[in-house]
Amino acid sequence: MKRVEVGKMRRGDLVKRRNPQAQIVWNILQLLLGSMIVALSFNMFLMPNGIASGGVSGISILVQKLTGLIPALTQWAINIPLFIAGLLLLGRKFGAKTLLGTLVLPLFVLLTASVPAPTDNPILAAIYGGIGVGLGLGLVFRGGGSTGGLDLAAQLLHRFTGLPYSLAVVCFDGCVIIAAGFVFSPETSLYALIGLFVTSKTIDFVQNGLQLSKVAFIISEHTEEVAQAILHDLDRGLTRLDGHGGYTGAGRTVLMVVVGQNEVSKLKQLVRSIDSGAFVIISNTAEVLGQGFKLENS
Repeated sequence: MKRVEVGKMRRGDLVKRRNPQAQIVWNILQLLLGSMIVALSFNMFLMPNGIASGGVSGISILVQKLTGLIPALTQWAINIPLFIAGLLLLGRKFGAKTLLGTLVLPLFVLLTASVPAPTDNPILAAIYGGIGVGLGLGLVFRGGGSTGGLDLAAQLLHRFTGLPYSLAVVCFDGCVIIAAGFVFSPETSLYALIGLFVTSKTIDFVQNGLQLSKVAFIISEHTEEVAQAILHDLDRGLTRLDGHGGYTGAGRTVLMVVVGQNEVSKLKQLVRSIDSGAFVIISNTAEVLGQGFKLENS
């Protein structure tokens, strides 16, 4: 389905919205499935190889090494007080999904503790553990949930110190990884960094997918002809923006259009055939939501 302007939607192109109750159930299923994948990745790859790649799960690996306490208990012992603190200090914005993730993830870690490790190679464990954790967390985030943990601690630190949230997350994860270097070995910390990097990239992939779109801004002396060609020949919608020349101050119309990667060449050919002197800017955009692209209710 291709995007068309509001008011020019073809018959049958109306967006089908999901039933709200069904959406809630789907979000909870994503949270549960994501938590199970995280738990399996933790027990199959990270924990057996001592790869504490940040977060409460990383702390639980260190505690298990030092005291023998099973990771699930450590995770509950940290997650629940952090959730209560967040609820009291930051308000009720965390919601039931955060509470569910806070309780369910350690439960799944406990239930899957006996799953055998498929490898004792730390590099493979860091890579595949990172992929699994990233996949699981990506599903949790797509369901609008959270697994709590040090993300809540980072929010509290950001709230009361003014430290940027992303930097707070890095600080907490960095402390866990450094601690792993003392508890296990410096080399283990390097593996943990690999796992953390792979996790972050996998989360981005789950959130944004591989369908990288392009956004084009077009300034032409033949704006109307270019607009009609995009609407009818390329069959894409567009937006007209008001612009002014930086040197002359003259008013100009800027056309903004979003296309798929496979349509970029056709767009450039259309513009060139109408106005060879047109000024065209094309850049990547990670995600596009709306008619003709991804339809998402969250």
